[in-house]
Amino acid sequence: MKSDGGPAQAQRRRATDQPASAARAPAVQAERAVLVATTRRDDGVLSGEESLSELERLAETAGVGVAAKALQPVRRIHPATFVGAGKVAEVRKLVQERGADVAIFDDALSPAQQRNLEGALEVKVIDRSQLILDIFAQRARSLAGKLQVELAQLQYLLPRLTRQWQHLSRLGGGVGTRGPGESQLEVDRRRVRTRIGALRRRLEEVTRTRRLHRESRAAVPYPTVALVGYTNSGKSTLMNRLTAAGVLVEDKLFATLDPTVRRLDLPSGGAALLIDTVGFINKLPHGFVDAFKSTLEEVRTANLLLHVVDASNPHAPEQMQIVERVLDELQAGAAPRLTVLNKIDLLPRGHRPFASEPNRRPISARTGEGIPGLLEAIDSALQAGRERLHIWLPAGRGDLVARLHQAGTVLQEDYRDGQVEVTALVPPKLAGQVRKALQARTGA
Repeated sequence: MKSDGGPAQAQRRRATDQPASAARAPAVQAERAVLVATTRRDDGVLSGEESLSELERLAETAGVGVAAKALQPVRRIHPATFVGAGKVAEVRKLVQERGADVAIFDDALSPAQQRNLEGALEVKVIDRSQLILDIFAQRARSLAGKLQVELAQLQYLLPRLTRQWQHLSRLGGGVGTRGPGESQLEVDRRRVRTRIGALRRRLEEVTRTRRLHRESRAAVPYPTVALVGYTNSGKSTLMNRLTAAGVLVEDKLFATLDPTVRRLDLPSGGAALLIDTVGFINKLPHGFVDAFKSTLEEVRTANLLLHVVDASNPHAPEQMQIVERVLDELQAGAAPRLTVLNKIDLLPRGHRPFASEPNRRPISARTGEGIPGLLEAIDSALQAGRERLHIWLPAGRGDLVARLHQAGTVLQEDYRDGQVEVTALVPPKLAGQVRKALQARTGA
């Protein structure tokens, strides 16, 4: 009787009998792109070369390989293809030579321009807005973030639904149903509009929930400090340095999308709430501010903004202008702020830009250099907005005394004759709440 060789040989036979595709699944290859930018300056603060370099980083963040780059001086926008026939021919040649799967344009394309370019280049064409929205879709983790991304994507998609999908959905079938039905285009548009309406309603619920959270935080009125800045300026690293928040940190654009709130202990003994928000970028997609309104509301209501700047970036001044422009769009341009010049550890020794200017603090969130001075500056800025409260409290109202200690700076506290004389620097909101509590007790 012939032996079958035992379980070891049987296992080898099974492995041999498996198809090669099952034994070694092919790796999914990343798309390769040709990047196209113009030298126009009317659409953004950065030059064409700078913006093209940023587009390359966006593509890499989205997981797209860069096959080639093209820069085109443009005096006027070509209504059909944005860059004109000559540049289209050049890009088409690059696409064919480099085996690219997609062409990414640095400027916002109209639906007609995008359609014409796809026909001429014979590859998928997307613009900067669509690329950024794709990155947002990868980065969103919370329900609110996912809803906001989907809303922005559908708002971008709606005018780009084309007639290439048009067909008669139903014909005939009895009385009252004869004749052409809805075209697929009309069906798609109606479905997209319905979905946009549903997303807006759900985001309104998110906005109400966050408003309730802000009101509950106001009951114990810690001042709020919001981190704002250009994407990849180091906001999340600074958040972790100041609060040990454990926020994701990557050397990529838009590494974090959802807001994070943590307690920040101040040198004076008080505390504040530190809020990390999504980073800004040049040529933000249309509808971004509208879709992310509930997230960016934290910026509008903050007592102090920390504008975090990558001081090692050669285009830091231009990036600061872009952030200021977005803050104005959010109606937060007049909010008190400190400019935090981050990543000074990457600068040449002895080089500290703007170090002598007021309200600008050079730091390194990575190494901790300058952090104690920044905390002092935050504390002083919040103290400057506080009200001096001198009040007599019943000795039994230890809850009010505790709140004054918790959210303010108590300068004097004397107990005599069953009362407490307190002098404190507190947020105006807390001063009003204490006076209201005493009035209610007196009225009772």
